[in-house]
Amino acid sequence: MLASSKTQRVDLRISAAAKQMIQAAAQAQDKTVSEFLLDSGLASAAETLADRRLFILDDTRWAEFQTALDAPLRARPRLARLMKTGQ
Repeated sequence: MLASSKTQRVDLRISAAAKQMIQAAAQAQDKTVSEFLLDSGLASAAETLADRRLFILDDTRWAEFQTALDAPLRARPRLARLMKTGQ
């Protein structure tokens, strides 16, 4: 868990069917609905963020990636002009 002090609240509106499914899933894991939603939400958030920070490449793709990183910069006059003028 990220913080030991619970001071924030999240409210959401869901359908009756969605609520029943969440309640059933929480009960199946012997958790309260709040515990279930928090655990599920944090797991999903961690996975979403990890997908944006971590990627795995095979040896061939890793070598290609390193080559691209090591390649000399290409001149981009239009981009340089845009960065100078903001237009």
